[in-house]
Amino acid sequence: MTSSATVPADPALRRERFGWYSYDWAMSVFNTSVTTVFLGPYLTAVAEDGAGPDGRLDLLGLSIPPGSWFSYVLSVSVLLQVLVLPLTGAVADRTGRKREMLAGATALGALATTGLFFVADGRWLLGAVLFALANIAFGAATVVYYSWLPDLAGPDERDLVSSRGWAFGYVGGALLLAVHLGLVLGAPSLGLTTGEAVRICLATAGLWWGGFTVFTVSRLRNRPVRDVDAVRSRTGFRQLATTLREMRAFPLTLWFLGAYLLFNDGVQTVISLSATYAVEELGLEQSVLTGAILMVQVVAIAGALALGRLAARYGAKRVVLGSLLAWIGVLVAAFFLEAGAVGQFYALAAVIGLVQGGTQALSRSLFSQLIPLGKEAEYYGFYEISDRGTSWLGPLAFGLTYQLTGSYRYAIVSLVVFFVAGFVALAALPIRRAVLAAGNTPPERL
Repeated sequence: MTSSATVPADPALRRERFGWYSYDWAMSVFNTSVTTVFLGPYLTAVAEDGAGPDGRLDLLGLSIPPGSWFSYVLSVSVLLQVLVLPLTGAVADRTGRKREMLAGATALGALATTGLFFVADGRWLLGAVLFALANIAFGAATVVYYSWLPDLAGPDERDLVSSRGWAFGYVGGALLLAVHLGLVLGAPSLGLTTGEAVRICLATAGLWWGGFTVFTVSRLRNRPVRDVDAVRSRTGFRQLATTLREMRAFPLTLWFLGAYLLFNDGVQTVISLSATYAVEELGLEQSVLTGAILMVQVVAIAGALALGRLAARYGAKRVVLGSLLAWIGVLVAAFFLEAGAVGQFYALAAVIGLVQGGTQALSRSLFSQLIPLGKEAEYYGFYEISDRGTSWLGPLAFGLTYQLTGSYRYAIVSLVVFFVAGFVALAALPIRRAVLAAGNTPPERL
């Protein structure tokens, strides 16, 4: 039987789905070029330049090692998102103006990202503020973007549609990263320092994100607000409070959120801090790191699509559990990587590429089955608190472990606990019963 996710009968739906896919293309460069590859090592270097005579940063009376600075910035940005993202979802569902909210959040995030060009000469605090602002806006835009999935695909289509969107994101991220790699490698011949080339990479990522979102917004459309009278009687904060009370009636949905919070904290921390680990602990050059991340993007295109098809056969939950086992193996192997071993690093990066997109795409579609009708943006607000690039427990554990031990190896292997705990929690969740409890029809396979 031909899936409507593959060949939508309605041309308008096909057009809107393509617009939805295009936002993954637009925003993925923020995760790839900014959070994963360039900003971690660069902001660490800027922080080292701006450190005091004792080699540490002084902020509000706190003494912070430069090596922990980026991980702490990640953590603070997410603590702020705890307030912003659920409220974003509540307002989106209350007003129904998702297109406008997506455009506004993206504009703010893209401008802040472009502004990272001016982070140099020890301006580590400016870099932190701009990145925190961009990351919060990124999360807010993603909440609204995710909430379109139930409108664009039925229960049996969502794994494939979500995986296809993720694949589009990897293509976009890989293309711009390839350009960035060429720029960094060719910096001397262009009369640029490596730092100047990195600043250009950060700025162009912001321009890419904002520019392609114009196309996305032109394709997507708003939906009528469900239960208009009840929703319009509440402000955004009152709607958020109502959502929090109502969520207690869906304990299995909260169970999934807890499991996802755990394992996705691990995923996002590995993605965000792998560059720092590679440069600071393994002594790899920026060009090697960028090449490895580019390879991950290419491998992940096939990985996301392949895991989406496996989910159609075996169910999304089983495929996600299998990918978590692979992540545990990756962290254990990373602990034993030899310094300067480029081949070993590339092999490990290939495994990450195979499972990274599928883990996230299938988690996104699986959660969509557990949301009560009409509450998509509100629930995705809570979901996005621990989504890509927005973890805080993982970076905090990484930063504290490094500060206590002085070893990035112990810091990276400390993340195993998040994957183990998330695996156990997800494995114990009765997923079909959770879908029914949310008032939805279970897909043929879960």
